[in-house]
Amino acid sequence: MSEYHCLNDMKPGQSARIRSLTATQSARRRLLDLGLVEQTRIRCVGKSPSGDPKAYLIRGAVIAIRAADGKNILIEEPASTRKLIALVGNPNVGKSTLFNSLTGMKQHTGNWPGKTVENALGSFQSKNQDYLLADLPGTYSLMAHSPEETRARDFLLSGNVDAAIVVCDASCLERNLNLALQTMELIPKVLICVNLMDEAGRHHLEIDLSALSHALGAPVVGTAARDRQGLETLLDALDSLIASPCAPEPKPIPYPPLLEASLTLLEPVVREKSGRQFPARWLSLRLLEHRLNPAFPLPANLPECLFSDPDLRQALVEADQILKAAHIQDDHLSDLLTTAIFHHAETICQRVVKKSPVRRPSGEKRLDALLTSKRTGYPLMLLLLALVFWLTIVGANYPSKLLFDLFASLESPLTSLLALCHAPAWLEDLLINGAYRVLTWVVSVMLPPMAIFFPLFTLLEDAGLLPRIAYNLDHAFQRCHSCGKQGLTLCMGFGCNAAGVTGCRIIHSPRERLIAILTNSFVPCNGRFPAILTLITLFFAPSLHAASSTLLSALLLTGVILLGIAMTFLASWLLSHTLLKGLPSSFTLELPPYRRPQLGLVLLRSLLNRTLFVLGRAVTAAAPAGVLIWILANLTWQGNSLLSVCASALTPIAAPFGLNGTILLAFLLGLPANEIVLPIILMIYLNQTTLISPDSLPTLKALLTAQGWTATTAACTILFTLLHWPCATTLMTIHKETGSLKWTLLSFLLPTAFGLTLCFLTAQAAHLIY
Repeated sequence: MSEYHCLNDMKPGQSARIRSLTATQSARRRLLDLGLVEQTRIRCVGKSPSGDPKAYLIRGAVIAIRAADGKNILIEEPASTRKLIALVGNPNVGKSTLFNSLTGMKQHTGNWPGKTVENALGSFQSKNQDYLLADLPGTYSLMAHSPEETRARDFLLSGNVDAAIVVCDASCLERNLNLALQTMELIPKVLICVNLMDEAGRHHLEIDLSALSHALGAPVVGTAARDRQGLETLLDALDSLIASPCAPEPKPIPYPPLLEASLTLLEPVVREKSGRQFPARWLSLRLLEHRLNPAFPLPANLPECLFSDPDLRQALVEADQILKAAHIQDDHLSDLLTTAIFHHAETICQRVVKKSPVRRPSGEKRLDALLTSKRTGYPLMLLLLALVFWLTIVGANYPSKLLFDLFASLESPLTSLLALCHAPAWLEDLLINGAYRVLTWVVSVMLPPMAIFFPLFTLLEDAGLLPRIAYNLDHAFQRCHSCGKQGLTLCMGFGCNAAGVTGCRIIHSPRERLIAILTNSFVPCNGRFPAILTLITLFFAPSLHAASSTLLSALLLTGVILLGIAMTFLASWLLSHTLLKGLPSSFTLELPPYRRPQLGLVLLRSLLNRTLFVLGRAVTAAAPAGVLIWILANLTWQGNSLLSVCASALTPIAAPFGLNGTILLAFLLGLPANEIVLPIILMIYLNQTTLISPDSLPTLKALLTAQGWTATTAACTILFTLLHWPCATTLMTIHKETGSLKWTLLSFLLPTAFGLTLCFLTAQAAHLIY
């Protein structure tokens, strides 16, 4: 499928991915600044009947692409009858689960805040209407103090949203109504979805939905989206809301009398001068906030005439005088509004929510007391980490061997196929012993650990344990002037550093997001585990019973990982005091309730969204690496292979760090995939032209010892495996996320500098001791 940067390049019948489109090329289509996905597949089916050469008919009602100016826009067919619905809600209220249930899309949902880092768009049908559903980022407010608040607010203010569904958590309705009340000030048609009704029942909560609807002046529906309960009622209510000629009259939030007097004076003028483009009550409040505090952000698409109209300016002066008479100035108005909204939500919940008394503490509270305690939280977190690694280590061995045997059995048929094609011997050797063997090596070593680790990691997400880990790590990250959410991205890096870098989008501060991106590769991914574990087992846990050796290896591996975490803290502290100076931002992280993981979705999501995605990126880099390794192994100079020549040349450089030239060269050639570092080392030592599996060498330790390896060499190699440059996939992801070659280069140099420093200190200390 082709990729185009201009719609004019397309021809009827072609499918493409469009990355950019200027406004002039889409003049006949409605543009919405929604912040949706970066690219999507579209199909051009012919020219527009109008004859305009720049207007095309496109299959599918909606296309989301990135415009040439860097903003995301939505393009919709002029004749589309679909209604655009905004899905709004706090983090961790089941919003994305509801989105998946309605649209059938597999939007990634997790039991911790910040999962929806980009808007997602899907479509669904009810009995009477076709809908487009936009899943906005989870946010606690629409005051536009953070990127997700601004994006959600601007979406709702675009004028193209037909209705909004506000998802609330039934177990903490009072806090969620804050966002619902703000949304009702912005959108005429709002449907309140009280989700997680099943959890509310487990917490002995009873919610009178009819009374809630009456108090809000908006339709209310109760659901349990995970079990698809109440979805039909939700769709019927949405149909009724859309079909009604006039929206229900929401009951306004009661503000203090003097503020209400200011609004009474200002609203009629704002309604007239703004052309009813924005809700008059909401815009009046924003104009007052901006007048009292010019730093308060206003929507970018406000008409310029509002700021120069004499009638509006006079009304603002008079309203301002009323507020100042009540001693309301600067940021006091924003605080007053927030207090009024929360007080109104509290008043409503007191009337509609009843809670049965529970004498003894719930199991969740007792479990939280253990997992978040300073005394027991860290030991339990380390024990959980060691358990996950032990399961990954034990479970990956047998599947890896099966994959090795399977791919080895396919070599003969592939060789025969190349012979039938009359391929020259050198090409056959290049493709089979070079590209194919490296490729299959990466798959065999990388796939089983990921297929085990990612489901375990996803289970921790769904169960609600990851937010507790982030909570425990928050204090340490705050001491480094970083963000506690970096603990979540750090955990994601254990599976794949590229996935961890992408996950840094949940961090709102650009400075803290950069720190998290630059330090994510300080924790080892699954590609580095096999080499670290092999060397630990050979040199530091030998001559033990199998079970004891495995347990000791897992404990030592956990110790190595803790060293990586400690280096992450140190690097974060250095960055925050040098290149990325600044104070830590406020840390708000909701601790969600513990939930029973959805095993089917966990397996599907971890396999498709993570394992195969990461494996696909690694495979694309592994095949070219196999070709390069084969060339270096088969070309000779003065009777020696280029691999041996390069290794000898690097030995003086590597020696002060407790390494040798062969080890350093293997790390350089292993840039596409860390899984091939140890096989390249064995390949050079044995003077072979293909990769050598450590499992195929029963005397692996004897071979390494014969090449001059000592416990110091093994320790330095483990340290450099832990801390060196990120793999090619991670570097490409860092460049995509930062858009900067400078930060990408620093992400390459920073862990390498740490690794070489630790290796140097270890080697020199061992030299002094021995």
